[in-house]
Amino acid sequence: MSVVILVSILLTVLVWAAFLQRNRRKNEPPLDRGFIPWLGHALEFGRDAAAFLTRMKAKHGDVFTVQVAGRFVTVLLDPFSYDHVVWESSNKLDFGKYAKILMERMFDVTLPDFDPAVEKAMLRSHLQNQNLPSLTRTMFRNLSTILNDGSMSATTWQEDGLFNFTYGVMLRAGYLTLFGSESVQLSAPGRDLQHSLHVYREFRKFDQLLMKSARGILSAAEKKEAALLKENLWQLLDANTLRRRANRSSWLEAYQHHLEELKVPRDMQSRAMLLQLWATQGNAGPAAFWLLLFLLKHPEAMAAIEGELKMMLQKVKGLEEIGQSELESATIFNSVLEESLRLTAAPFITREVLTDLPLRLVDGTEYLLRRGDRLCLFPYVSPQMDQEIHPEPQVFRYNRFLNADGTEKREFYKKGRRVKHFTMPWGAGANVCMGRFHAITSSIKLFVWLLILNFEFELKNPAEGIPDFDRSRYGFGVLQPDGDVQFRYRRRSHPGRL
Repeated sequence: MSVVILVSILLTVLVWAAFLQRNRRKNEPPLDRGFIPWLGHALEFGRDAAAFLTRMKAKHGDVFTVQVAGRFVTVLLDPFSYDHVVWESSNKLDFGKYAKILMERMFDVTLPDFDPAVEKAMLRSHLQNQNLPSLTRTMFRNLSTILNDGSMSATTWQEDGLFNFTYGVMLRAGYLTLFGSESVQLSAPGRDLQHSLHVYREFRKFDQLLMKSARGILSAAEKKEAALLKENLWQLLDANTLRRRANRSSWLEAYQHHLEELKVPRDMQSRAMLLQLWATQGNAGPAAFWLLLFLLKHPEAMAAIEGELKMMLQKVKGLEEIGQSELESATIFNSVLEESLRLTAAPFITREVLTDLPLRLVDGTEYLLRRGDRLCLFPYVSPQMDQEIHPEPQVFRYNRFLNADGTEKREFYKKGRRVKHFTMPWGAGANVCMGRFHAITSSIKLFVWLLILNFEFELKNPAEGIPDFDRSRYGFGVLQPDGDVQFRYRRRSHPGRL
């Protein structure tokens, strides 16, 4: 019987291999199917996408097609040609189809008439421009409340994992800023502190299973755990409960109204809210972690940040009085953050090819994209780790994005030609992250400055190296460390002053 089963399996594999046999057509990119029928390069791609795509780039050049679990993915790694993709019509290169797959696979969310453009427009109108100062004030208040709570306000040394500490404070404050508070009385934040901590702890456990969920490789036990965590989070983010919360952001009001207009059932609205919690809060905490770690590892960068902050505070009575334009124009902080993100932000920019489509590179080479394939850009490999654009790309240089006179540096070159997209942590084009200004100005800057002003903090083991990445997170935004880094902190005897 076992022989019959083995023969059946072999025949099935051979049939699939014959069915999926693909040859490179004229003008198509180099094709690399790998050695395993159907599976192709899926294992290597999933294990370490950056290393795999770097190897493929060395082998095939800036454009190539690989087979990954039955799909053919064309990868473009020429930053000069990215605009041809990120601004192409959604009738030819579509983002929504792949987004729907991930929404359902990761969050059990299916929305009728889902249109990414509509949601992007909503985020743009509520997380940018005239609404940004109000969000900044609310975020400042929530960050201050959390950092003043309990053991965090003690003047004796406390220990924690830097990632856990940073992610926790950032997600809790961001959640309260966008999703509202338990009580109208801001002077009595006890319930909000407890509730936001519960949301963070449940979300963090769920977040640790998300990458396996996205790839469909959860074990039976992990599926059961993920289902239980989602149920808990859906209850915490219940649509009716959110409507009763105080100090709700204009974004939450608009998004809930949008779901009502789509006639989305109440249980599905709660699922959509979990998706939005991840989308709005999943990157800021990890980004702040890496920034703080680089500052602690590079005293010259910390000194530069502190010097810039001290100069800003000479003009006002406190951090809360710094205006929005001054917050945004902190050039040294901006350079340090941009360098940190260059080293740690690794999203895929993915499109479904809806029609046979020519792709012309800036050097005049033209390739044909095949309908039904998936197109992928990976800016982490190029431009962010391109040594011609960024010399010694693996090295942290806090002033990499500063000119000699201290102004913002925006000119980078490759092969003698200026590169428009020299770093892309927030994506680009029609699908650029709409919440990036809120994340940078209202969240990361305020958090780091509040920490510097109010706390002494240091690494517990300064000689310990930078942790490796959790490589399973390539493609999903800012990376997370493979393990935490222990640090200690205590409140300054004279908080608010340097």
